[in-house]
Amino acid sequence: MGFRHSLDASSLREYDIRGIVGKTLSVADAFAIGRTFASMLARNGGKTIVVGLDGRLTSPELEEAVVEGALASGANVTRVGRGPTPMIYFAAITLKADGAIMVTGSHNPPAYNGFKMMENGQSFFGDQIRELGALAAAGDVVPQSRGSLRTIDVTNEYVARLLQDYDQGERRLKVVWDSGNSAAGEVLAKLVAKLPGEHILLNAEIDGRFPAHHPDPTIPENLVQLQKTVRDQKADLGIAFDGDADRIGIVDNQGEILWADQILIVLAREILKDRPGATVIADTKASQTLFDEIEKAGGTPLMWKTGHSLMKSKMVETHAPLAGEMSGHIFFADKWYGFDDALYTAVRFLSILSRISIPLSSVREQLPYMTSTPELRFECDDVRKFEVVEEVAKRLRKAGADVLEVDGVRVRTPDGWWLLRASNTQPALVARVEGQDSAALHRLIAALVAQLELSKVAAPDFSKAGV
Repeated sequence: MGFRHSLDASSLREYDIRGIVGKTLSVADAFAIGRTFASMLARNGGKTIVVGLDGRLTSPELEEAVVEGALASGANVTRVGRGPTPMIYFAAITLKADGAIMVTGSHNPPAYNGFKMMENGQSFFGDQIRELGALAAAGDVVPQSRGSLRTIDVTNEYVARLLQDYDQGERRLKVVWDSGNSAAGEVLAKLVAKLPGEHILLNAEIDGRFPAHHPDPTIPENLVQLQKTVRDQKADLGIAFDGDADRIGIVDNQGEILWADQILIVLAREILKDRPGATVIADTKASQTLFDEIEKAGGTPLMWKTGHSLMKSKMVETHAPLAGEMSGHIFFADKWYGFDDALYTAVRFLSILSRISIPLSSVREQLPYMTSTPELRFECDDVRKFEVVEEVAKRLRKAGADVLEVDGVRVRTPDGWWLLRASNTQPALVARVEGQDSAALHRLIAALVAQLELSKVAAPDFSKAGV
């Protein structure tokens, strides 16, 4: 067969392929990924692949190699250039491509990079990624036959489609955008130029070194600049993106953070006006308030597993028009294509805000208040992490606790709930706790810590979580 290439096992994640360039990810890996992915498509009758890249310094060389690999398997490749991950998804769907490859390190530090993939408009993940690794190592690819290559620019079409679902109300909004030196760059500039209102752009230049701050809007320290600018400019809100702009962060007019489950409440209320009874999905880390508010708004709440690929699959299965994760991935199948797109989410959110008379801070303050920890990750061996969750689940079942086992264990008590799950992307356990008040929160934390001690696992430092 002539082609055999072993990918570093640590780079083969549940939802994508990702590693440290020069250590666990290389140009040779990129060629092998393109070669093998295109072969897998070919065996399923697929021929066309859309390829894009983010703004990381290593993305151009990896994109070049993955394109060459795909061409070597006979694929017809369409390059759409640099932009946010959702723009590549948009291109793949609207061009009716059989597959898509996005070269991106997402929200990871600058040394990282990787690949997100789609097949026939759906996420390519889990067993498919593991199969890709096995096929590459075995050299089990289609015979080499050069495909075709073309380059197109879809940015204008993408921006036009984003704007199509903007529904302007009476309020003209003043918005601060923190692009975070992300791949949103040029697309965001084109978008805000056509949106009503006043728009202030921070860190708009695409820069893979991320000089302003780490490109992850779920970490409060990364929102400090945005919060200050919103307050100083007396803006109506601030919006932030991660490195490839498929995750969103929002701060209100007072500079206070709206977490993803609070953003989802605002979006769900609006969608459920037109689609009563519809299913709205959120991951197991979301506040109980979200599920209660979905029900109050006439929807059907569904708690599901964390992971953007798993969310998309569940949306298709349940015909849900909206889903979201605490990580800031928000998915619209209402008027949109079902994938996570921070730019599209921003457009829909701004539409809603322009049509209500009260400031966003008032919307936030009217939500039921719960005391919670952020998502806490703590080290645990890749094999041991799953064993720990199962041990905890077994003890809780035996004790007759109220336990949901959708994704790890989520334990419900009159005080609130606590969650323990195994990370799908790193050797770590993930915990989150939410209580009716501070005393309830500390009782729940004590219960979680007791379970970890029984499994001989060091608990995370909850004092660093601000509780």
